[in-house]
Amino acid sequence: MSTNEIKQSLKLYIVLSRANKAINEVTNQFFQQHGLNPTEFAVLELLYHKGRQPLQQIGNKILLASGSITYVIDKLEKRGYLNRVSCPSDRRVTFAEITEEGSKFMSTLFPEHEQNLHELLSVLTDEEKETAITLLKKLGLSIKDLSY
Repeated sequence: MSTNEIKQSLKLYIVLSRANKAINEVTNQFFQQHGLNPTEFAVLELLYHKGRQPLQQIGNKILLASGSITYVIDKLEKRGYLNRVSCPSDRRVTFAEITEEGSKFMSTLFPEHEQNLHELLSVLTDEEKETAITLLKKLGLSIKDLSY
């Protein structure tokens, strides 16, 4: 492996990190303007699109530590955006379920979020987006397979 190959890998890492940071800053600002943090939005988005979810599985689905989920669920429940629902067949399981108010909120917020992302990424053509998706999936999947 040459010095140039190593430098190119480092450059790719820096470019990916900066692009991710720029996109996250804009989207996080959007969430804040609507009274949410990114994690609260992720939980609401999951429930809005996928329906009722066991509390124990939400953390894995949105890539968050389980200890933080309880705090986020509490905050969203106090705001009236979701409810906890006990599982009738297994007392150990509790579901989070989006409320009508939460659905109404997301039905306005999510299309705006989608449009904002589309505008942020509109510098790329559809073909470039498809290429980026393919390459980044390949990269992510290869890293998951590595064992250190």
